[in-house]
Amino acid sequence: MRQKSEIAFLLVGLIVVGILAAPTAVAQNAAPPSLLEQLQAQYKLAKTAFSSGQVTITEPGTVLVIQKGGIQGCPPGNLTLAPATFKDGSLNPPGKFAAAMCGKTARQLPTGEKVYVTKIDVNPKKDRVGFRIIECDACNGTAQPSSYKSDVFFEFPKGSLASTSVPDVEDTIAKVFAIDTGAAQAQPAQSPTQPEQPAQAEQAPPQAPPAQIQLGQTIDEVVGALGQPERIANVGSKKIYVYKDLKVTFVNGKVSDVQ
Repeated sequence: MRQKSEIAFLLVGLIVVGILAAPTAVAQNAAPPSLLEQLQAQYKLAKTAFSSGQVTITEPGTVLVIQKGGIQGCPPGNLTLAPATFKDGSLNPPGKFAAAMCGKTARQLPTGEKVYVTKIDVNPKKDRVGFRIIECDACNGTAQPSSYKSDVFFEFPKGSLASTSVPDVEDTIAKVFAIDTGAAQAQPAQSPTQPEQPAQAEQAPPQAPPAQIQLGQTIDEVVGALGQPERIANVGSKKIYVYKDLKVTFVNGKVSDVQ
Protein backbone atom coordinates (compact mmCIF):
# COMPACT_ATOMS: atom_id res chain seq x y z
CA MET A 1 0.00 0.00 0.00
CA ARG A 2 2.82 2.36 0.89
CA GLN A 3 4.54 1.62 -2.43
CA LYS A 4 1.34 2.46 -4.33
CA SER A 5 1.03 5.80 -2.50
CA GLU A 6 4.60 6.73 -3.37
CA ILE A 7 3.98 5.93 -7.02
CA ALA A 8 0.81 8.06 -6.97
CA PHE A 9 2.66 11.02 -5.44
CA LEU A 10 5.40 10.63 -8.03
CA LEU A 11 2.89 10.70 -10.90
CA VAL A 12 1.19 13.79 -9.48
CA GLY A 13 4.57 15.52 -9.18
CA LEU A 14 5.47 14.72 -12.77
CA ILE A 15 2.12 16.09 -13.98
CA VAL A 16 2.59 19.35 -12.03
CA VAL A 17 6.12 19.79 -13.40
CA GLY A 18 4.83 19.18 -16.93
CA ILE A 19 2.09 21.80 -16.53
CA LEU A 20 4.52 24.40 -15.19
CA ALA A 21 7.08 23.71 -17.91
CA ALA A 22 4.57 23.88 -20.79
CA PRO A 23 4.37 27.74 -21.04
CA THR A 24 8.17 27.96 -21.04
CA ALA A 25 8.40 25.43 -23.87
CA VAL A 26 5.74 27.27 -25.86
CA ALA A 27 7.56 30.59 -25.36
CA GLN A 28 10.85 29.07 -26.44
CA ASN A 29 9.25 27.56 -29.54
CA ALA A 30 7.34 30.73 -30.51
CA ALA A 31 8.27 31.91 -33.99
CA PRO A 32 10.10 35.25 -34.21
CA PRO A 33 8.22 38.12 -35.88
CA SER A 34 8.23 37.95 -39.66
CA LEU A 35 9.85 40.53 -41.93
CA LEU A 36 6.37 41.88 -42.76
CA GLU A 37 5.50 42.28 -39.08
CA GLN A 38 8.77 44.07 -38.33
CA LEU A 39 8.35 46.42 -41.29
CA GLN A 40 4.78 47.21 -40.26
CA ALA A 41 6.10 48.01 -36.77
CA GLN A 42 8.72 50.37 -38.26
CA TYR A 43 6.37 52.00 -40.79
CA LYS A 44 2.93 52.54 -39.28
CA LEU A 45 0.31 52.18 -42.01
CA ALA A 46 -2.13 55.02 -42.65
CA LYS A 47 -5.80 54.14 -42.98
CA THR A 48 -7.92 55.70 -45.71
CA ALA A 49 -11.53 55.97 -46.83
CA PHE A 50 -12.74 56.70 -50.36
CA SER A 51 -15.99 58.50 -51.15
CA SER A 52 -17.24 60.58 -54.09
CA GLY A 53 -13.84 60.58 -55.76
CA GLN A 54 -12.11 61.88 -52.63
CA VAL A 55 -9.67 60.06 -50.36
CA THR A 56 -9.78 60.83 -46.64
CA ILE A 57 -7.00 59.85 -44.23
CA THR A 58 -8.93 58.37 -41.32
CA GLU A 59 -5.82 57.46 -39.32
CA PRO A 60 -2.39 58.99 -40.09
CA GLY A 61 0.67 56.78 -40.18
CA THR A 62 4.42 57.20 -40.51
CA VAL A 63 5.35 60.14 -42.75
CA LEU A 64 7.98 59.37 -45.39
CA VAL A 65 9.98 61.78 -47.56
CA ILE A 66 10.70 60.78 -51.17
CA GLN A 67 14.45 60.68 -51.81
CA LYS A 68 14.54 59.73 -55.49
CA GLY A 69 12.68 60.81 -58.61
CA GLY A 70 10.80 58.37 -60.83
CA ILE A 71 7.62 57.72 -58.84
CA GLN A 72 4.45 58.34 -60.85
CA GLY A 73 1.38 59.29 -58.86
CA CYS A 74 -2.05 58.17 -60.05
CA PRO A 75 -5.29 60.01 -59.18
CA PRO A 76 -7.14 58.73 -56.10
CA GLY A 77 -10.04 57.31 -58.12
CA ASN A 78 -7.75 55.32 -60.43
CA LEU A 79 -7.88 51.55 -59.86
CA THR A 80 -4.64 50.88 -61.74
CA LEU A 81 -1.25 52.04 -60.42
CA ALA A 82 2.05 52.42 -62.26
CA PRO A 83 4.73 50.94 -59.97
CA ALA A 84 8.32 52.14 -59.87
CA THR A 85 11.03 49.57 -59.15
CA PHE A 86 14.14 50.07 -57.01
CA LYS A 87 16.87 47.66 -58.03
CA ASP A 88 20.68 47.71 -57.84
CA GLY A 89 20.66 51.20 -56.30
CA SER A 90 18.48 52.82 -59.00
CA LEU A 91 14.80 53.73 -58.99
CA ASN A 92 13.33 52.78 -62.36
CA PRO A 93 10.10 54.57 -63.39
CA PRO A 94 7.15 52.55 -64.73
CA GLY A 95 7.03 51.57 -68.39
CA LYS A 96 5.08 53.62 -70.91
CA PHE A 97 2.14 51.23 -70.98
CA ALA A 98 1.80 51.11 -67.20
CA ALA A 99 2.23 54.88 -66.96
CA ALA A 100 -0.52 55.41 -69.54
CA MET A 101 -2.95 53.41 -67.39
CA CYS A 102 -2.86 56.19 -64.80
CA GLY A 103 -4.52 58.57 -67.21
CA LYS A 104 -3.71 62.07 -68.40
CA THR A 105 -3.89 63.59 -64.93
CA ALA A 106 -1.06 61.43 -63.56
CA ARG A 107 1.97 63.32 -62.30
CA GLN A 108 5.48 62.68 -61.04
CA LEU A 109 5.92 62.79 -57.26
CA PRO A 110 9.04 64.94 -56.72
CA THR A 111 11.85 64.42 -54.25
CA GLY A 112 11.03 66.04 -50.94
CA GLU A 113 7.35 65.18 -51.29
CA LYS A 114 5.88 63.66 -48.13
CA VAL A 115 3.74 60.55 -48.28
CA TYR A 116 2.06 57.95 -46.11
CA VAL A 117 2.45 54.21 -46.64
CA THR A 118 -0.92 52.43 -46.75
CA LYS A 119 0.21 48.89 -47.56
CA ILE A 120 3.36 46.79 -47.23
CA ASP A 121 3.81 43.53 -49.09
CA VAL A 122 6.63 41.00 -48.68
CA ASN A 123 7.06 38.36 -51.38
CA PRO A 124 10.00 36.04 -50.55
CA LYS A 125 9.47 33.98 -53.74
CA LYS A 126 10.03 37.05 -55.91
CA ASP A 127 12.57 38.58 -53.47
CA ARG A 128 10.48 41.73 -53.43
CA VAL A 129 9.10 44.18 -50.88
CA GLY A 130 6.27 46.47 -52.00
CA PHE A 131 5.16 49.83 -50.60
CA ARG A 132 1.85 51.46 -51.53
CA ILE A 133 1.99 55.18 -50.81
CA ILE A 134 -0.35 58.16 -50.87
CA GLU A 135 0.44 61.86 -50.68
CA CYS A 136 0.32 63.44 -47.24
CA ASP A 137 -1.47 66.63 -48.27
CA ALA A 138 -1.35 68.04 -44.74
CA CYS A 139 2.43 67.53 -44.58
CA ASN A 140 3.01 69.08 -48.03
CA GLY A 141 0.92 72.16 -47.27
CA THR A 142 -1.44 71.42 -50.17
CA ALA A 143 -4.42 73.77 -50.20
CA GLN A 144 -6.36 71.60 -52.65
CA PRO A 145 -6.28 67.90 -51.64
CA SER A 146 -4.82 65.69 -54.35
CA SER A 147 -4.03 62.38 -52.60
CA TYR A 148 -2.11 60.90 -55.54
CA LYS A 149 -0.96 57.33 -54.94
CA SER A 150 1.61 54.90 -56.25
CA ASP A 151 3.38 51.58 -55.74
CA VAL A 152 7.14 51.15 -55.29
CA PHE A 153 8.75 47.71 -55.46
CA PHE A 154 12.13 46.97 -53.85
CA GLU A 155 13.77 44.05 -55.65
CA PHE A 156 16.57 42.10 -53.99
CA PRO A 157 19.03 39.65 -55.62
CA LYS A 158 17.49 36.27 -56.40
CA GLY A 159 17.20 34.07 -53.34
CA SER A 160 18.54 36.72 -50.94
CA LEU A 161 15.47 38.26 -49.28
CA ALA A 162 14.88 35.33 -46.93
CA SER A 163 18.37 35.75 -45.44
CA THR A 164 18.61 39.56 -45.57
CA SER A 165 18.48 41.17 -42.14
CA VAL A 166 15.66 43.57 -41.31
CA PRO A 167 18.09 46.53 -40.82
CA ASP A 168 19.53 45.88 -44.30
CA VAL A 169 16.03 45.81 -45.80
CA GLU A 170 15.20 49.09 -44.03
CA ASP A 171 18.47 50.63 -45.29
CA THR A 172 17.42 49.76 -48.84
CA ILE A 173 13.98 51.28 -48.32
CA ALA A 174 15.56 54.43 -46.83
CA LYS A 175 17.29 55.13 -50.16
CA VAL A 176 13.85 55.90 -51.58
CA PHE A 177 11.80 56.79 -48.48
CA ALA A 178 13.32 58.52 -45.45
CA ILE A 179 11.26 58.66 -42.27
CA ASP A 180 10.26 62.25 -41.49
CA THR A 181 10.87 62.22 -37.74
CA GLY A 182 9.61 65.79 -37.35
CA ALA A 183 6.15 65.00 -38.70
CA ALA A 184 5.13 62.03 -36.57
CA GLN A 185 2.00 63.80 -35.40
CA ALA A 186 0.91 65.15 -38.79
CA GLN A 187 -2.86 65.20 -39.25
CA PRO A 188 -4.73 64.77 -42.54
CA ALA A 189 -5.81 67.98 -44.29
CA GLN A 190 -8.57 66.11 -46.13
CA SER A 191 -10.55 65.20 -43.03
CA PRO A 192 -13.63 67.40 -42.53
CA THR A 193 -13.38 66.79 -38.77
CA GLN A 194 -10.31 69.01 -38.35
CA PRO A 195 -11.83 72.43 -37.50
CA GLU A 196 -8.58 73.91 -36.20
CA GLN A 197 -6.64 73.63 -39.44
CA PRO A 198 -8.03 76.79 -41.14
CA ALA A 199 -7.05 78.81 -38.08
CA GLN A 200 -3.56 77.33 -38.19
CA ALA A 201 -3.28 78.23 -41.87
CA GLU A 202 -4.20 81.84 -41.05
CA GLN A 203 -1.60 82.00 -38.29
CA ALA A 204 1.20 80.77 -40.55
CA PRO A 205 0.59 82.04 -44.12
CA PRO A 206 3.17 81.12 -46.77
CA GLN A 207 5.99 83.63 -46.92
CA ALA A 208 7.68 84.91 -50.04
CA PRO A 209 11.33 83.87 -50.60
CA PRO A 210 13.76 86.17 -48.77
CA ALA A 211 15.16 88.86 -51.03
CA GLN A 212 18.69 88.25 -49.81
CA ILE A 213 18.84 84.76 -51.40
CA GLN A 214 20.13 85.11 -54.93
CA LEU A 215 21.27 82.80 -57.68
CA GLY A 216 24.95 81.99 -57.44
CA GLN A 217 25.23 82.32 -53.67
CA THR A 218 27.19 79.63 -51.84
CA ILE A 219 25.84 77.21 -49.24
CA ASP A 220 27.65 79.11 -46.46
CA GLU A 221 26.05 82.38 -47.57
CA VAL A 222 22.56 80.85 -47.57
CA VAL A 223 23.05 79.19 -44.17
CA GLY A 224 24.38 82.49 -42.83
CA ALA A 225 21.21 84.24 -43.99
CA LEU A 226 18.59 81.58 -43.19
CA GLY A 227 20.25 79.31 -40.66
CA GLN A 228 20.36 75.53 -40.85
CA PRO A 229 17.59 73.90 -42.95
CA GLU A 230 14.96 71.55 -41.56
CA ARG A 231 16.31 68.82 -43.84
CA ILE A 232 18.69 68.29 -46.75
CA ALA A 233 17.89 66.18 -49.83
CA ASN A 234 20.65 64.92 -52.11
CA VAL A 235 19.39 64.39 -55.67
CA GLY A 236 22.25 63.39 -57.94
CA SER A 237 24.45 66.45 -58.43
CA LYS A 238 21.85 68.64 -56.72
CA LYS A 239 21.54 69.42 -53.02
CA ILE A 240 18.21 70.79 -51.80
CA TYR A 241 17.98 72.72 -48.51
CA VAL A 242 14.39 72.64 -47.26
CA TYR A 243 13.24 75.38 -44.90
CA LYS A 244 9.77 75.89 -43.46
CA ASP A 245 8.44 77.85 -46.44
CA LEU A 246 11.38 77.71 -48.81
CA LYS A 247 13.41 75.27 -50.90
CA VAL A 248 16.87 76.26 -52.08
CA THR A 249 18.54 74.10 -54.73
CA PHE A 250 22.34 74.06 -55.07
CA VAL A 251 24.33 72.79 -58.03
CA ASN A 252 28.08 72.54 -57.50
CA GLY A 253 27.70 74.33 -54.18
CA LYS A 254 25.90 77.39 -55.56
CA VAL A 255 22.23 78.44 -55.63
CA SER A 256 20.55 77.41 -58.88
CA ASP A 257 16.90 77.72 -57.88
CA VAL A 258 14.76 79.17 -55.07
CA GLN A 259 11.15 78.11 -54.51
